[in-house]
Amino acid sequence: MDGLDWQGAVKDIAASVSWLKSNGSPKVGVTGYCMGGALSIASAVLVPEIDAVVAFYGVPSSGLADPSQVKIPVQAHFGELDSFVGFSDITAAKSLEEKLKSSGVPFEVHIYSGIGHAFMNASPDGIKRRKEMGMNDEDPAAVDLAWSRFSSWMGKYLSSP
Repeated sequence: MDGLDWQGAVKDIAASVSWLKSNGSPKVGVTGYCMGGALSIASAVLVPEIDAVVAFYGVPSSGLADPSQVKIPVQAHFGELDSFVGFSDITAAKSLEEKLKSSGVPFEVHIYSGIGHAFMNASPDGIKRRKEMGMNDEDPAAVDLAWSRFSSWMGKYLSSP
């Protein structure tokens, strides 16, 4: 994660949102996993043209963006057993929740019991990587619930009036 130009990535997201809106998309949502999840939350602070965010297991560093300053609805998903301390572990998830409370915007933080990082990645490579890192097997019920929550959130905030 140290090799990513985080500021540059947020600028790329902003440019993408701008392009989509100038080419007919009335509303734009952003979602991401791991680093993409952290970038999604950072974008909720730094890119006010976004209409909704759903982030999966990732919180931006305080140097990039302060989640208490989000300007748009944010939904976030974390595994209770995530071991990436300060980035996506349960402490980071609960800290994010507290910061989102102070933002005054609609938010949801979901913590799924008994699962760890990358629980949404059902690809063969993702499963292999999780096992190599000592993480749990996938939990289809948690994945289905997270997809349902994602769809409801984006549907609520991205539907045209």
